[in-house]
Amino acid sequence: MSLTRFSCVIRATQKLQVYQWAWSCKHKADYSSRAESFLTGSNVNYLEAQYLDWAKTKGSIDSSWDNFYDSLSGPALQIEDIQDEFSPTTVKPKSKQDTSKDKEAITEKIKLHLAVQNLIRSYQARGHLLAKTDPLGLSLAASYIMKSKNATLETKGLECRIVSREIGEKHMDMVFKLPDRTCIGGTETELSLREIIHRLENVYCRSIGTEYLHLFDIDCINFIRERMETPGALDKSVEEKRLIMRRLTKAVFLEKYFATKWPAEKRFGLEGGESMVVMLEEIVDTSTKLGVESIVMAMQHRGRLNMLVNVCRKQLTDIFAQFKPMEPKEAGSGDIKYHLGTYIHRFIRRTNKYIKVSMSANPSHLEVVSPVVVGKTRAEQYWKGDNNGDKVMAIIMHGDAAFSGQGVVYETMHLGNLPAFTTHGSIHIVCNNQIGYTTDPRFARSSPYCSDVAKCVDAPVFHVNADDAEAVAHVARVAIEYRCKFKKDVVLDLVCYRRFGHSEEDEPMFTQPFMYKKIKSMQTVDKIYGEKLKAEGIVTDADVKGWEKEYMDTLNRHFELAKKVTKLSIMDWIDTPWTGFFEARDPKKVEETGISETSINTISRHFCKAPEPWAFEVHKGVNRILANREKMVNEGVADWAMGEALAFGSLLRDKIHIRFTGEDVERGTMAHRHHVYHHQGVDGATYRVLDVLYPDQANYALHNSSLSEFGILGYEVGYSYSSPQLLTIWEAQYGDFADTAQPVFDTFICNGESKWVCQSGIVVQLPHGVDGAGPEHSSGRVERYLQACDDDEDNIPDLDDKEMALKQLRSANWIVCNVTTPANYFHLIRRQIALPFRKPVILMTPKVGLKHPFYRSKFSEFLPGTCFQRAIPEAGPASKKPECVKKLLFCSGKVAITIDELRKEKKLEDQIAMCRIEQLFPFPYDIVLQEFCKYECAKVYFCQEEHKNQGPWLFAKVRLENLFGKKIECISRPPSAASATGIKWMHAKELKELKEKIIKI
Repeated sequence: MSLTRFSCVIRATQKLQVYQWAWSCKHKADYSSRAESFLTGSNVNYLEAQYLDWAKTKGSIDSSWDNFYDSLSGPALQIEDIQDEFSPTTVKPKSKQDTSKDKEAITEKIKLHLAVQNLIRSYQARGHLLAKTDPLGLSLAASYIMKSKNATLETKGLECRIVSREIGEKHMDMVFKLPDRTCIGGTETELSLREIIHRLENVYCRSIGTEYLHLFDIDCINFIRERMETPGALDKSVEEKRLIMRRLTKAVFLEKYFATKWPAEKRFGLEGGESMVVMLEEIVDTSTKLGVESIVMAMQHRGRLNMLVNVCRKQLTDIFAQFKPMEPKEAGSGDIKYHLGTYIHRFIRRTNKYIKVSMSANPSHLEVVSPVVVGKTRAEQYWKGDNNGDKVMAIIMHGDAAFSGQGVVYETMHLGNLPAFTTHGSIHIVCNNQIGYTTDPRFARSSPYCSDVAKCVDAPVFHVNADDAEAVAHVARVAIEYRCKFKKDVVLDLVCYRRFGHSEEDEPMFTQPFMYKKIKSMQTVDKIYGEKLKAEGIVTDADVKGWEKEYMDTLNRHFELAKKVTKLSIMDWIDTPWTGFFEARDPKKVEETGISETSINTISRHFCKAPEPWAFEVHKGVNRILANREKMVNEGVADWAMGEALAFGSLLRDKIHIRFTGEDVERGTMAHRHHVYHHQGVDGATYRVLDVLYPDQANYALHNSSLSEFGILGYEVGYSYSSPQLLTIWEAQYGDFADTAQPVFDTFICNGESKWVCQSGIVVQLPHGVDGAGPEHSSGRVERYLQACDDDEDNIPDLDDKEMALKQLRSANWIVCNVTTPANYFHLIRRQIALPFRKPVILMTPKVGLKHPFYRSKFSEFLPGTCFQRAIPEAGPASKKPECVKKLLFCSGKVAITIDELRKEKKLEDQIAMCRIEQLFPFPYDIVLQEFCKYECAKVYFCQEEHKNQGPWLFAKVRLENLFGKKIECISRPPSAASATGIKWMHAKELKELKEKIIKI
């Protein structure tokens, strides 16, 4: 064979190997250079020279090459069959027709392989649209998509345009190599198209619809793909199947028992969604295996009683007792049975481990409890030192209509990756009844699924048919494994139905006749699963009947015990107990709030000191602020920021953990606080002032929050429930903005103790003051909080009782204040920890007063022996000659600055007396009465800067008049729909008129 012919063979062989490589590299992830041929371009010259030597003298080279060169020069070789552009021009080329056919065949094969890959990808990405997740068989997510396009949907095999376009029936028995991005083959690398589709249908289009390709992390995608696609992944052992059957029996028969014993009682049963018990039990069991020690749960009312019994292990006797009217042992309003919480330390037999499970009490306002539970979880992680979420996690259950309709769901879920708020992943379970009260999903949301908000926060979603118990258990296990491995949120959409109406007394046929005709024909899930297991030979009729009888006997026994309960105990339903706290405190004693002079000097000097300039570059404006602070410290005077620092620093010294959040709290909305300095030359470098005050101090968790009031306030309320040994503070950017968190005030802060014996010491700070900033930057709406106070204005307490003030605080549902001195703010904050109980505080904080000379306190007012002043009596010239005083003004807040300045300006300091009511509720009757009696000749007014129909006037009016026995006049701005004007001219006019009324004698 000639050298030219040899070179042609070499290059043609190379070309064939390129084709082989092109096919193999698509399907073999472990392909490497070691698998390549030696017939590469770099070796051609060497082989040509060696061939010439071999052709001349066969013994001139190693005999191992003889077979190779013999095969190249043999008569069977047809160069024409493998010619290419390097072949000699003397060789007759193939016809254009033959070449075209070869290219077409190769192109067709490539297209088919790509089509198979696209098919697999389509099932992974959109197979959930065709999943049979609706137990009623009435809805399909793909139908939603096609209806939105006014198109009809074909759902038979490959005709479905949702999943595949290029492949037809003729390709069904062709074998294709499987790509790396699928696990359906298991150990097999090639499958027929028919088998590929069969396996994909089983994984993605049966009882589970999986949405996960929107995730950013490829490891998360691969994890879910492996757990869902691997052959046998959904298989359950005999023991697991029998356990599922027993759990379904308990869930179904408990609801039947409720319906039999109390047919007309509202209980929001779980009928139609009983497999949720299986889901929760699987999560709890598996979590203990993965190291979780505590689960904090939130849940809507539907199915709550079943969860309390079968997951939280609440005693049946306590549940049954709730169905009969009984006098409560404790004071308070209590709550309906399907709002109550509990906690228990459960022993899990499958893992031989204990786990604490708590169900948080919640109101009827759906989803308000969601951020509360996330906050409780974060707090418990803090107390356990669980920095990665390995030991404590949250499970939050939702209704389908609420999950897609309530904005607080997103406000809660978007906290998941914020460093100061993350709980390292929560499991969200949607009890998807496919209806919201009487509203169909097509009128309740604008997306195919109620769970679509999850895609905003990088969370996978598992839609599962509630009537397939094994599928429910499987997605539950995958969800908890995913959460524990990746520390991210995951959503389980349990698609079920509501066997009865919104409540048991409701008639659903009024509005959903077609759905409820179908529901009436549905078997319960225990019957469906029982028949399946009987067909598999795993259980017998005797087994099932035995379990049913055993559970019915248990129910009957506890029903008889419940008859013996004569009084209702709200304390039995506490979800977060403060063990030992109340027993260790003297209930009649408020601890000292003043601090030593040494502590004052230590904290104040530290608060004025900048970090070393060579190590940290502080903004020059901060340096000016620190210089002014140092000047005040040298004078022995504190402004608002210093009073706050003294309160926080002394509590941190006393080992009291402080958590302080809000939208701008690190600097302060009005730039007065500056607890965090930012390096002017290094991006992201900060110096946290109070973090390094004492070497053994408690943790000071000061964090700016996202622009959310509802979610963040709910979160901090939950955090405050965790322990009495902490101070939790939430500060609104402006007091007006707290109105978007109104449900948290109305359902948790205001009445949580009354309903659930759940105390909280949270402090809510609302910047407040009418100073020309317009209607949304002026008022914390103090009137709203005062209206929610729970005392009787006609019932004046015993003013001779030395413990009156403490008794008032103990019986109050919360405390409402508007303090005007740094010292009083200091004592108020420290009193939160000094009290033998915990109460929420709603505090109107200053804006102008933050830097005004009137809002100053001497260091002597912080020393031991000083305390919080519920009202500050007149201490100026008027107090020296009370008989000469013509006007007595009771007031609250910033208006005191205006009164004081006017008195000095008009030389009326001896004729106008002022009493500042610092604690509006509980009302300081004793101090107010003393001031009234002191100035017998004076005409009494209540003065406020707010409009007459707002502010504290209406609250104070009744109490003052009942106390004094005479009518009181008001000095204020005129009534207004808005909290303040936004027109400068109007603001000036109102202020001028207010001043004229103040100084008028």
